[in-house]
Amino acid sequence: MTTFVLIPGAGGQAWYWHRLGAELERRGHVAIAVDLPTDDDTAGLDAYADTVVTAAGEHSPVVLVAQSMGGLTAPLVCGRLPLELLVLVNAMIPLPGETGGAWWAATGQGAAQAAHWEQEGLAGEPEEDTVFFHDVPADVVADAQQQPFAQSTRPFEDPWPLAAWPDVPTRVLVARDDRLFPAEFQRRLAAERLGITPDEMPGGHLVALSRPVELADRLEGYLRSG
Repeated sequence: MTTFVLIPGAGGQAWYWHRLGAELERRGHVAIAVDLPTDDDTAGLDAYADTVVTAAGEHSPVVLVAQSMGGLTAPLVCGRLPLELLVLVNAMIPLPGETGGAWWAATGQGAAQAAHWEQEGLAGEPEEDTVFFHDVPADVVADAQQQPFAQSTRPFEDPWPLAAWPDVPTRVLVARDDRLFPAEFQRRLAAERLGITPDEMPGGHLVALSRPVELADRLEGYLRSG
């Protein structure tokens, strides 16, 4: 049995992981989805990291899974938990001293997204549903739209505090149909910043909502492969 600690992206809702969490628990694991203090304008990355550590409690061993913006927080807790593995899923990968706000321009995300949208035939500024929910089941989308959403800009102001990526086994998992962080963009970022060739699976940016079974398969596959 493994404990999976699940860090959400912007909006910080544990709800995001509810389908994956149920699937992992069905397989005999413990799934701890973290609610981050995203509505608190005083909470920076340190507060986010503290929240993750508190949620994990005394569980061991831990696989830490970070979605999107969760990539800023996950490495900060690596020295504070008995980690077996860190998995980044469609995640931001920061450099030392880089703020989350500067990350977008520094990585060329905007140009990469625009090129991908043009390739996909997405004219103009696509609707949120088109970018984030295009592959999520309709009933899950309806539920998602009932969830409160808040994301303070405060954690995007913090320079990323580590001098280097933590010395823990790290996997990068890319959903190849992601319309926010296109797959080619993620492959380049992982290679340039971590020296890692990512793994890929079907799905969009919110892959834990659209393909929880396949995502659970991937996570268990990482455990089996060591």
